[in-house]
Amino acid sequence: MLPDTTPILIVGAGPVGLSLAGDLGWRGVGCTLIEKTDGAIVQPKMDMVGVRTMEFCRRWGIAKDVEYSPYPRDYPQDNVWLESFTGFEFGREPMVSKAEEPKPPQSPQKRERCPQDMFDPILRKFVGTMADATVAYETELVDFTEDSDGVTAIVRTGMGDTRKIRAGFLVGTDGAASTVRRKLGIKMHGKPVLTYTTNVIFRCKDLPSLHDKGKAYRFIFIGPEGTWLTIVAIDGADRWRMSIVGSKEKREVPEEEIHAYIRRAMGKDFDYEIESVMPWVRRQLVASSYGTNRVFLAGDSCHLTSPTGGFGMNTGIADAIDLAWKLEAVHKGWGGPHLLPSYTIERKPVAIRAVTEAGRNLGRMLATRTKAPPPVAFETGPAAEAARKVYGDWYTETMKPEWFSNGIHLGYTYYHSPVVCPDGSQAPVDDVSDPVQTGRPGHRAPHIWLYDGRSSLDLFAKGFTLIRFKAEVEVEALLNAAGQMGIPVTLVDLFDEAEMRDLYGADLSLVRPDGHVGWRGDTVGADSEKILSVVSGHKKSQEAEIPPDLVDGEIAGAREGMASSALKA
Repeated sequence: MLPDTTPILIVGAGPVGLSLAGDLGWRGVGCTLIEKTDGAIVQPKMDMVGVRTMEFCRRWGIAKDVEYSPYPRDYPQDNVWLESFTGFEFGREPMVSKAEEPKPPQSPQKRERCPQDMFDPILRKFVGTMADATVAYETELVDFTEDSDGVTAIVRTGMGDTRKIRAGFLVGTDGAASTVRRKLGIKMHGKPVLTYTTNVIFRCKDLPSLHDKGKAYRFIFIGPEGTWLTIVAIDGADRWRMSIVGSKEKREVPEEEIHAYIRRAMGKDFDYEIESVMPWVRRQLVASSYGTNRVFLAGDSCHLTSPTGGFGMNTGIADAIDLAWKLEAVHKGWGGPHLLPSYTIERKPVAIRAVTEAGRNLGRMLATRTKAPPPVAFETGPAAEAARKVYGDWYTETMKPEWFSNGIHLGYTYYHSPVVCPDGSQAPVDDVSDPVQTGRPGHRAPHIWLYDGRSSLDLFAKGFTLIRFKAEVEVEALLNAAGQMGIPVTLVDLFDEAEMRDLYGADLSLVRPDGHVGWRGDTVGADSEKILSVVSGHKKSQEAEIPPDLVDGEIAGAREGMASSALKA
């Protein structure tokens, strides 16, 4: 049943909208999520749940549901570059199954393979357990108006009637063609076309038995023209996603050509069934702003990226986490006027970083188009084998950054944010593959295994968490100030965790509700109210503006350069 009023109205029930509704409901904030379709997923757009998203799932108590989704945990995750299934192989990046893959040292979780048609139902079930969250499918946003006190939305239900919903805030998680973004008039910047690509979902029972390349997650097909096709194992069983990569030239791929591509990929005739065909445009775009005073964007509605790397959905879910606690703070009265404006300031550089790296990954995948295999590589004999080995080794090294990219998921920072207290410390090297953990303000609070077997991430409360490493450090002033200001702060004492103290870099660390460090220091003293005023958005720590736009697909402006070294009075 659709309510007439709701604190938060969310438009679009993909994984980002579901995550936002779930996190708000988990925080006890009322919300209504509407979706114009019936929720059925014909073409799974994602299949990799990143390590940071898995940390959120751990916090929500659904990590095991994702780990033990129907995707087989014993399925090898190799990436293979080849002429065809029955032709020559150039090389591969061997990768173990999800059951065998170890957790990285930076996290209590690891990335998981869980296609969208498996992941969305897990999120829907999670949202369904929240008394404060309402979900309505076949309900479309028609229009909305914003005023100083809230938003009035006009929606159309599946029965064809229209209704008004009054909300305190509206969030558009409604994808690339976002109605919310278009209504706000917010522009996207970057590269509108990288390639015109056609995805084809087809079924073939026991496809690996038809060739000698074995089971693998992703096959990249290379011909004399370079990379022309990829095939991914969607469910580790009989469903496969073939992507005809295409170019910047717009064209529709006729049905007979699709069949020709499938047969060329196999290298012979075989039995298969085409389930669906979806043309799409690979883009590299970021919105100039993520919203207004009461209307916000998250996910594909404000950033579009090549799927090379699996950053899109995961970046969108991190948007939702950043926005959820800020909406909660303002809704419950303890969030200040600078808190919600910090959403764009914090999240836009993260999106620029992700879409830029995804674009680089696409360039790596398509590097074969400017450096195609020599003709001899498609022949037989010792010289041909040697040529394939040289070419395959080059391509394997070229592709490595895409396969090992935990730094994109874990290494971003909000140090430049006006609601973070900078301490003048140096940022660690931004390593795409192997992120360096740091307790520096703005960064994700580091993971370390505690003596009792818990992860340090398991300590964080729904509000702020004050971690104290030395008993003699006085914290009553900060806790009392938090009580007077209505800011939720939970004290956690860890007097015997010297290694964690060294990692966090101070005797005290104030971790935000989203798991990022808001402030650290060895003493609090008279600064308690100032610190709390900054992290709750009542005062700015620094004059940070909306980051510059994405220009020609590259970062236009410095992230760290926006930061000041001192708290404002």
